[in-house]
Amino acid sequence: MEDRVYIFDTTLRDGEQSPGASMNTGEKLRLAVQLEKLGVDVLEAGFPAASEGDLDAVSKIASKLKKTEVAALARTSKEDIDLAWQAIRHAAKPRIHTFIATSDIHMKYKLKLTPAEVIKKTVEAVKYAKSFTDNVEFSAEDGSRSDRDFLCKVFEAAIETGATTVNLPDTVGYAIPAEFLDLVKYVISHTPNSDRAIFSIHCHNDLGLATANTISAIHAGARQAEVTINGIGERAGNTSLEEVVMALHTRPNFMPVTTGINTNLIYPTSRLVSMITGIIVQPNKAIVGANAFAHEAGIHQDGVLKNPMTYEIMKPETIGLSTNKLILGKHSGRHALRSHLKEMGYDLSDEELNLVFKKFKELADKKKHVVDEDLEVIVTEGILRTKDIFQLEYLHVTSGTTVLPMASVKLSINGRSVRGAGYGNGPIDSAFNSIAKLTGTQSELLRFSVSALTGGTDAQGEVTVRLRENGLVALGKGADPDIITASAKAYINGLNRLEYLKTHPVKESAVL
Repeated sequence: MEDRVYIFDTTLRDGEQSPGASMNTGEKLRLAVQLEKLGVDVLEAGFPAASEGDLDAVSKIASKLKKTEVAALARTSKEDIDLAWQAIRHAAKPRIHTFIATSDIHMKYKLKLTPAEVIKKTVEAVKYAKSFTDNVEFSAEDGSRSDRDFLCKVFEAAIETGATTVNLPDTVGYAIPAEFLDLVKYVISHTPNSDRAIFSIHCHNDLGLATANTISAIHAGARQAEVTINGIGERAGNTSLEEVVMALHTRPNFMPVTTGINTNLIYPTSRLVSMITGIIVQPNKAIVGANAFAHEAGIHQDGVLKNPMTYEIMKPETIGLSTNKLILGKHSGRHALRSHLKEMGYDLSDEELNLVFKKFKELADKKKHVVDEDLEVIVTEGILRTKDIFQLEYLHVTSGTTVLPMASVKLSINGRSVRGAGYGNGPIDSAFNSIAKLTGTQSELLRFSVSALTGGTDAQGEVTVRLRENGLVALGKGADPDIITASAKAYINGLNRLEYLKTHPVKESAVL
């Protein structure tokens, strides 16, 4: 019988806690469907007690997914557990995930509880969650900085009460691989009823060791890994799903375990998360970065041409990165587009296809070839986003070495068209000033970055901005063959996300 590691994906909960990575319900639902196709065993859909918007999103995801377990996070309180169950009660496979801190520093300063009181709350919470579903997970927040014997007592109590999964998180990314391996081994071997539950780990990347710690824990006997796509998450992020899965896939001689992940969907899923959140994947990111399978040095190129395995330890096709892409152009028809989009993981309705096809034709008139990255932009901008308050209708910019940069803008604000113009230090600054004046917003631009989606002078430019207003931070993303238009789209997208955050306040974030 094969030894299985279960993949618990928390992109929609912990991943969304990346600054500015807030997603609307439509985007979360689309991503949840993709994660189910990817083959994750458990999808943590959110923290229902955080906001009404989170509760609604978790509920919709729970009703949609049929194969994947849907988990909702809850503190060890009846109110949180009630909301968690309310959100997932219609799921085909519901899971309640409850947690409490177990480290001395958290118990003393944050919880103001004694160790005995923490165990009591653990038992009460697991027992109450168990009254709704047999599938209950318990997490010991800040587990890596907790007393190991106390961890054994907490886990023993949780399992005895009915927890089927117990999770040992490295909440602040403090652990070192050898140390974490020893801790996980110790806790499993010294928890009397450990054979009655699956041991899980949840590692953060503050020291850049999240994946190393996760692999070490699996080597020590943990059989559930809590991860996010692209490693997004609180602070420096979480363990990357793609890194853990491909490490296990590539090194079965060292770790003879399997996962249920369809590795061919890793790259498309990574791109989808990047498109939805606006968080760019760094070029040298393992597995899914733009340079992961690029070879610049002549010696490397020569070796790869003779045998790819000289410098590639895995085939790019394994993660869904095709080396022979079907390139679509202005003569391509609706059937070819639908078929190719389906291969990319987008199963669109007729109405959605019509919208995408129209935008595809418009882009095909501007550039000779339309590639996968272009199609992802079209799908994301046309389908994944809900109706925006602000929409760009027209942009005209005058700029040069001998003229004062000026932008003339026409926007649709809640369906009403407005026009305006403004000046700036350059074409993008003047466009932003004009848009800010028309929308009446006071956001501060924290970050502005530009990248090309593909090679060639006709490539679409992809712009990402980070905006802050009244303590709220949001990312905006836009793409267009014209970089100034892409910048305006990104700025407007960021303003729309800020408006979304204003109407969907988050009460409290949960960190494991």
